[in-house]
Amino acid sequence: MTISVTDGTATQTLPETTSPQPSPPPAPAAPASAEPQMRNRVAELARLKAEAVKGPSERATEAQRAKGKLTVRERIALLLDEGSFNEVEPLRRHQATGFGLEDKKPFTDGVVTGWGTVHGRQVFVYAHDFRIFGGALGEAHARKIHKIMDMAIAAGAPLVSLNDGAGARIQEGVTALAGYGGIFQRNTRASGVIPQISVMLGPCAGGAAYSPALTDFVFMVRGTAQMFITGPDVVQAVTGEEITHNGLGGADVHAETSGVCHFVYEDEETCLEEVRYLLSLLPSNNRQSPPVRPTSDPADRDGTPLLDLVPVDGNRPYDMRAVIEEIVDDGEHLEVHERWATNVICTLAHLGGRLVGVIANQPMTLAGVLDIHASEKAARFVQMCDAFNIPLVTLLDVPGFLPGVDQEHGGIIRHGAKLLYAYCNATVPRVSVVLRKAYGGAYIVMDSQSIGADLTYAWPTNEIAVMGAEGAAGVIFRKQIAAADDPDAMRARMVKEYKAALMHPYYAAERGLVDDVIDPADTRRTLIRALDMLSAKYAQLPSRKHGNQPQ
Repeated sequence: MTISVTDGTATQTLPETTSPQPSPPPAPAAPASAEPQMRNRVAELARLKAEAVKGPSERATEAQRAKGKLTVRERIALLLDEGSFNEVEPLRRHQATGFGLEDKKPFTDGVVTGWGTVHGRQVFVYAHDFRIFGGALGEAHARKIHKIMDMAIAAGAPLVSLNDGAGARIQEGVTALAGYGGIFQRNTRASGVIPQISVMLGPCAGGAAYSPALTDFVFMVRGTAQMFITGPDVVQAVTGEEITHNGLGGADVHAETSGVCHFVYEDEETCLEEVRYLLSLLPSNNRQSPPVRPTSDPADRDGTPLLDLVPVDGNRPYDMRAVIEEIVDDGEHLEVHERWATNVICTLAHLGGRLVGVIANQPMTLAGVLDIHASEKAARFVQMCDAFNIPLVTLLDVPGFLPGVDQEHGGIIRHGAKLLYAYCNATVPRVSVVLRKAYGGAYIVMDSQSIGADLTYAWPTNEIAVMGAEGAAGVIFRKQIAAADDPDAMRARMVKEYKAALMHPYYAAERGLVDDVIDPADTRRTLIRALDMLSAKYAQLPSRKHGNQPQ
């Protein structure tokens, strides 16, 4: 006998059974304690993360504040947009043993890493926590930094390091040094790919100091930040020289003497606000153009004040900053290396809303000559601008290279060649303006038409020549001057003849060495129109691994 069972869609014939089928066993009930267990785990996680955020003891925090320094998370909060920080590996602990390390395993291992936004744009950051092991770098600490650097490169976003550390963690030996090697390698790989900014908020000693030197910009806070390879104690032991930490590697030393530091500020709040401002100017990576900033400053604004700012007499000094402020949007610019090599100005500004890098001789210092430091400063700035698609505007008033035994023995040839190489290698739009003097090799080096400037202009006060008229006449006509009854009168007459023949304002224009001689009042309008035309410029360098630039 069979029984037919219908499920609504099909009929199935089953064998007859003599007893009913047993009911399936009931599903096991969930343990009454499952939900509380999960809540306990979540509570434990919250406790651990709170411990990581809080950091070490209040005593350590008080010691940090006593030095006039903020805590690591206060710094990150000032740098990034409110509520945007996403931390990476907050629960990381070192695994080292020996010398008591196994008994001290604080969360974060002395460095906070993650990403957030600055003015709505993504930025990666790592920040030393001096309260933990003095911010010293160990293996776990280094791996956290390596990871966030790799993430920044992969995401194509700027990287900011907030430095406040005592160097390598001695207790971990050579593994700590290897950690620095990984940082340097990534600094180099990221160079010219993403903006890298180092902010010095405390000590940075030994090998740690090389990482900031590899980045694009270095900020320092006066009084609390120092950088040096060997500290004052070692210097005294080896050389007998006594010097303080700030005297050896403080902010003023690196801003004025060594040139390591680009910007100096009195306090951390102002410093970090200026870092935010710089980030707002730069593109996120080398595949993007800088953000265009809307401006209400007319492109054809009246520029007649320029007629009174620059004296016609080439021997009279004036402040080139005033010229720059008259030309750029709203008179605003951010000068880089303001206190080092002051005979040349390197600054970021906007023209018609577009970010440009301005390189200009400063007649107020050494008459605007190029020397070793000025050449290095300008070359580095040109390279940075070219890497991040920032057009170059060069304002020339240069009497030549600084003569002297110290300059020659110090390598002015190779240092001057750095600037020449940087300009020749640059593929961004390049526009130059000769205001007054442009003599000798310095004229060539300062982005002349012959080394690839896209457009060159000159004011009617320009003098483009191999050298000044007095020197040239003294060489060319020395026999006539020596034989004359009145050598001084003869010299004056020869100088006048030389100027009339080879140094009049239209000599270079007649030979196509400048594209036009312009009214100084039209400089702003002329530059904006030129940069608009060049905005789609595309230039390709020869296929090569890399150049071998002068060192």
